[in-house]
Amino acid sequence: MQIKTMSDCEKTHVTSFSAHVWYDEKILKGDTVPGKKDREFDTKAPTCAALIRIASLCNRAVFLANQDDTAILQKNCQGDASESALLKAVEIAWQDEGTNTEEVRKKHKKVIEIPFNSTNKYQVSVHEMPDKEQHLLVMKGAPERILDRCSSILLNGEVIDMPADSEYRAKFNAAYMELGGMGERVLGFCHSFLDTKEYPIGYAFNNEDVNFPLENLTFVGLMAMIDPPRANVPEAVAKCKSAGIKVIMVTGDHPITAAAIAKNVGIISDDSKTVDDVAKESGVPVEEVNPEQVNAAVVHGSKLKEMTAEDLDCLLQNHEEIVFARTSPQQKLIIVEAFQRAGQIVAVTGDGVNDSPALKKADIGIAMGIAGSDVSKEAADMILLDDNFASIVTGVEEGRLIFDNLKKSIAYTLTSNIPEISPFLFFIVLSIPLPLGTVTILFIDLGTDLWPAISLAYEKAESDIMMRMPRDPQKDRLVNERLISVSYGQIGMIQASAGFFVYFVIMAENGFRPSRLIGLRKDWDDMSNQFVEDSYGQQWSFADRKILEYTCHSAFFVSIVIVQWADVIICKTRKLSVFTQGMNNWVLNTGILFETALAAFMCYTPGLDKALRVYPLRIWWWLPALPFSLTIWIYDECRRYLLRKYPGGWVEKETYY
Repeated sequence: MQIKTMSDCEKTHVTSFSAHVWYDEKILKGDTVPGKKDREFDTKAPTCAALIRIASLCNRAVFLANQDDTAILQKNCQGDASESALLKAVEIAWQDEGTNTEEVRKKHKKVIEIPFNSTNKYQVSVHEMPDKEQHLLVMKGAPERILDRCSSILLNGEVIDMPADSEYRAKFNAAYMELGGMGERVLGFCHSFLDTKEYPIGYAFNNEDVNFPLENLTFVGLMAMIDPPRANVPEAVAKCKSAGIKVIMVTGDHPITAAAIAKNVGIISDDSKTVDDVAKESGVPVEEVNPEQVNAAVVHGSKLKEMTAEDLDCLLQNHEEIVFARTSPQQKLIIVEAFQRAGQIVAVTGDGVNDSPALKKADIGIAMGIAGSDVSKEAADMILLDDNFASIVTGVEEGRLIFDNLKKSIAYTLTSNIPEISPFLFFIVLSIPLPLGTVTILFIDLGTDLWPAISLAYEKAESDIMMRMPRDPQKDRLVNERLISVSYGQIGMIQASAGFFVYFVIMAENGFRPSRLIGLRKDWDDMSNQFVEDSYGQQWSFADRKILEYTCHSAFFVSIVIVQWADVIICKTRKLSVFTQGMNNWVLNTGILFETALAAFMCYTPGLDKALRVYPLRIWWWLPALPFSLTIWIYDECRRYLLRKYPGGWVEKETYY
């Protein structure tokens, strides 16, 4: 089985926008439609003004140049999706105030910054206030982390103390859950006006050995962004599931947001329930719900940190649909190792420097071509140029198609080995005149078989290719015993029978019955013996015998070409009927015509009887192989019918290659 872990970088579209804000105990709608001001929040409200200022200053995103005529929500930005969404939201708000984000940033000179990292989960910067000899500290990040650093809240422009048991914390949690439940990515914002005596203008701030307050701040509000999944992601996830591929979501989002997004794209099915869902429906605490009774799980990074390797293995074994939320990049490596312990093949996506260990450890590391760092690209086995999860699924489908077509081409090529080898075995064991010569074998291997074998590489995917379970890499190899059994032991034998049937027909028409041929080789090949008698007492000279033998070589060669018609057609599919697959591979269709024309050319071109010992055939000597060709096609259609009708049955175990 294969496992894919999907992270933030490729599960979403690059265009995000701020959908809601929460301040003064109210959830209000933001601008979401280009050219239409449909927001509900008031930029003149003191708390809202403070929230917009923090989102402007504690933000590294900038608009790209030469977009003056483009609507703000449609502008391209340099920066990650979340900060770009914030930038667009505050830019619209500042325009209503007669300014813009760039001007606001110039007025509030940045003094120092601590960038966001996956450990702290916050970003903080200190700015000089315009027209004031004072510094403003602004912070944004994971809402719960931001709230933990606050001892007060800004409410209607007033700073109010917020103890640990404050009702405001309960209201914060309710708003957070509501916004996260809508699948929106939520960020918390706070600030602090630093004491002018302790932190005067010119103070030497240090972001390594932090010498400014990061606690007892004032909470201002929340901003929630919609980071919509690409339109083709749900279909891609559904394809993965039908193909037996688990898709595991690993994200830094809050579990509520992560679960909503996972349900939206199909990682968690509509009929699947997590322990939270069961607890909510039953009206019991989450702790009382047995995790083994649900098949979906949303695991918080803090809980993952407390798990032993055995606990994690048990989680992966008992749940089909899993989302890891609020995780660190280091925990992604732990998840990869857990799946590999279970014998799974793991493909991991990542874009950051910290993702490199997981990308390196995974069986297939996939880095993001657009958002990915150089380090992640170096560590990865593959680079996704469009950062689109659906492209990975397309790659899986193409990989399966290539593997399928290689198997088909090998099966086709191997089959003709039996009718090529068996004449020499009969020649040695039964001591009969040689039915097939080495020159005609070369015609088959280097001529008639070449085009049809290559044409199978152009065969389109079978309709069930993404509904099969992943192959077992230890057992289902490119060439396995079942492929050998079908090619050599079944189809090859029918082909050899066709060749020998034509051989015996021509010999019998010329007076040599099968019983007369056994043990005749010594006399047949004796150049000094000019009087070999056939079954009717006619005497054959050495030259006449060789003409008859070379004619049989040509006929045996033509019979192989005819049965190979059916062979290449049955090799078009591994399980589906040819009627379902169709005959739309015109490279293959042309290949059948080519090998037939080449066989006719070799037989009937004047002079080749002397140069290559290929003699012309009577037209009816082409016909004896046709029933065998039809038999091959009917036999394999029946075999594939049984494969479809009785999946996992004896026929599949013994003949499905």
